[in-house]
Formats: sequence, C-alpha cells, structure tokens
Amino acid sequence: MDDVGFMRVALAEARAAGAQGEVPVGAVVVKDGQVIGTGRNAPIGTHDPTAHAEVQALRAAAAALGNYRLDGCELFVTLEPCAMCSGAMLQARLKRVVFGAHEPKTGAAGSVIDLFQVNQINHQTQVAGGVLADECGALLAEFFRQRREEQRRRGHPLRDDALRTPDRRFAELPHYPWEPRYVSDLPALAGLRMHYLDEGPHDARTTWLCLHGMETWSYLYRKMIPVFTAAGGRVVAPDLIGFGRSDKPKKSHSHTLEWHRQVLLALVERLDLRHVVLVVHDWSGLLGATLPMTSPGRYRGLLSMNSALASETPRDGRERFLLPGSRPAQGLGVAHAMLDDAARRGYDAPFPDAGHRAALRAFRAHPPNDGAQAAIGQDVRHFWAHEWQGKSLVVQSCQNADRMHDRTPEGPLTTSSGPEPLRLANTGFWIPEHRPEVAQWACDQLST
Repeated sequence: MDDVGFMRVALAEARAAGAQGEVPVGAVVVKDGQVIGTGRNAPIGTHDPTAHAEVQALRAAAAALGNYRLDGCELFVTLEPCAMCSGAMLQARLKRVVFGAHEPKTGAAGSVIDLFQVNQINHQTQVAGGVLADECGALLAEFFRQRREEQRRRGHPLRDDALRTPDRRFAELPHYPWEPRYVSDLPALAGLRMHYLDEGPHDARTTWLCLHGMETWSYLYRKMIPVFTAAGGRVVAPDLIGFGRSDKPKKSHSHTLEWHRQVLLALVERLDLRHVVLVVHDWSGLLGATLPMTSPGRYRGLLSMNSALASETPRDGRERFLLPGSRPAQGLGVAHAMLDDAARRGYDAPFPDAGHRAALRAFRAHPPNDGAQAAIGQDVRHFWAHEWQGKSLVVQSCQNADRMHDRTPEGPLTTSSGPEPLRLANTGFWIPEHRPEVAQWACDQLST
C-alpha cells in the first residue's frame, strides 16, 4: 500500500470521529508496510485534551510493539499536526510523518511553525504534506459547516405557538443555492425566527429589497437575484413570518399589516440597507409602499410588478387601500399551473401541511386590512404622490392582450418619476417567475 492508500485508512478513522461528534481527524502508524496502530480524535468523549488522533495512534502502536520508541515507523494523519502532536512524534523517533490538509491556525509542520526543521532537536523526522489534501480538507469543512448550522438553530429556539418547516424540505431546490440567514432578536419578532437572503457586496451602489407576494416566498426571486448581483448589486430577500423558511405562527389572526411592517422596518435598520430599490410583487406592494416614507433617505427606486395601491371607501366610511379590484388574485391558479414540477415543489416546500399554512389562510381572501392599515393609508398616498424622490418602474402583465386594460396601473405607485409602465401581454401573473428578464430591464433603467 502506498501513501494514498494509508491516508485513506486514516480518512476512515476521521469519518468515524466525525460521526461521534469529534473534529474529524484520523491517523495510522505503519511499520514495514503494515498498520500497527490507529487513532481518531477523542478529546470531547474522553475529556482528555491530549486525545488527538496522532497521540491515540502513537499509543496503540507503542502498545503493539511493546516499546515507546517507534523507530522505523511512519505516521499518516489527515490534518497537519499541532505542536503537541509534533512533539510526541519527535519523542517517539518516527522515521516519517505524512499529513493531508494544511492547518493554517495551529499547524506545526510548516504552516505556523515547523518543529521538524529545528536542527537542535536530536532526532530528525521526514515530513510530507498534501496527500489527499482536498478530500481531507472537504471532510473538515463540511463538519464545521454543519456545526455552524446547528449552532444557528440552537441560537433561534422555536416558540411553542409556532411551527418551523424542516430543513430537508429546502434541500436541493432548483436554482436556489444561497446560504440561509436568520434573525430572531428584533423586538417586533418576539422570538420568532425570520429568514432572509443577503447576496452581493454590502457597499453596493444599489440594494434590491425584494418582497414576495401571496402564496410565494423568496424563492420567487431566484431567477432575478443572479441578474441583480451580476450588475454589482446587493440583494436582500426576506421571507415574511409565516412564509418560506421563516417561523410560522399557528394562528391566522397573528398576521396584520402593521406587524409585518414593523418587522421589515426593523430588518432594514438592522442590516443598515442603503441605496435601496424596493421590489414588490402582488400584495407586497401594499406592505412595501409603507416602508420608504419612514426613512426615505435609504431608498432610491421602486420596481413594482403586478402591484399597485388604490383607495377605496366602503359603506362603513373607513378608507382602505387595496390592490385594484382584487383582479390579480384571479391569476394565481393559472400562474401555479404554468410551473414545471420542480418549480412547483419549490413554491410548496415551506408548507408541508395545513398547520404550516396559517399565513396563507390569513392572506388568501385579501391582504391584511386592519385599523392600522386604514390609519396609515392617507400618509402613504400623500408620500407617493408628493414626497417620493426615487425612480419608479411599473410592470404589469396579462395573459390575454385583449384584456390589457384590466392591468392598467392605478394609485400612488404610478408616479411621474419613471418611464411609462412596461405592459407585458400574454404573460403569467408571477413576473419574476415567467419574465425574469425584467430584472435586466430594471438595472438598465436605473443606470440611466
């Protein structure tokens, strides 16, 4: 067996250590071409700070030979040894040490220091590094990635009155490769965990704040995000509470416009978003339109897709702000039917059963329409009509070109601060899904 073969034996020991919750490092001692001692990391399980893989293997080999001197022996270890283990190897009089991945923080075989090159030591041991380095390094990287994820989960305990969609539901979603990010310490969240994507440079000239609409989540923007980041932008795409990877309160009455608004305002402040283009779709315009008037200096533009505000005064005399005529909602079933099976699974992933669908039930009939919404409506209309200084991009779609008038934009989101609305005939309702090239159009419009 050659060096690669012995390193694979050490890798098997490393995987066994990882399965026991130890840092996955493995080692073997070889004499005359035969393995005489094996070891794996065990300091946690044994409560022994010296129980590194190399020390374990040295102890096993010494016991096999009946001698603490291991003359003529070679040691293979998956990670560059630390100072303690290197000292033990020199004390054992090893002939040769072979390691896999380099250890830039504690490596004592050349990365930080090189004890094996200290001429004053009365025994010289040959050292070779980098054998199966990629495989050894990947094992360690995956271990620490999983541990960070577990620490994040422990840092966001689940409230008794909420559900959390299992992570396995989001595994291998098509075209959705981004690292999940979570926040739970915003006062408005009251301990609920909120998920968001944050891609691109934080000092970008444009930050695209993408708000999803009814029956969707941040997955809606998976085709637009690469366009925005390729143009040098930052993209923040939160999942509203009750949607996507965010926690889901069990009761439908938890969902009010004002509560979701306060959560989003707090997230914008926490992430210190600047140069923001507000991206809204469907009824997220109802919610998103309330954000810029709180801190207008953070916002530079609007991209509104099949979303507008219109005033309505019902018989009770209370002015409300709704999407125009609820007509967009009629397209949802058609939009879902236009998806392929993989995309449909992606949209459905957050909602495995009825218990996870409280937010959908709350919003399905119409967007949240509470007293706080009516109270803020007048301020919203005034802001967009008279105070908004950014550039507005409005996009509307219709499956039937003959009914394009049904998609005529209405309300304060349609302003004179941008080009004529972009009207898309014979297009599905979910523009980010069916016409993602709108993202490039928006980038071009905002660059002029």
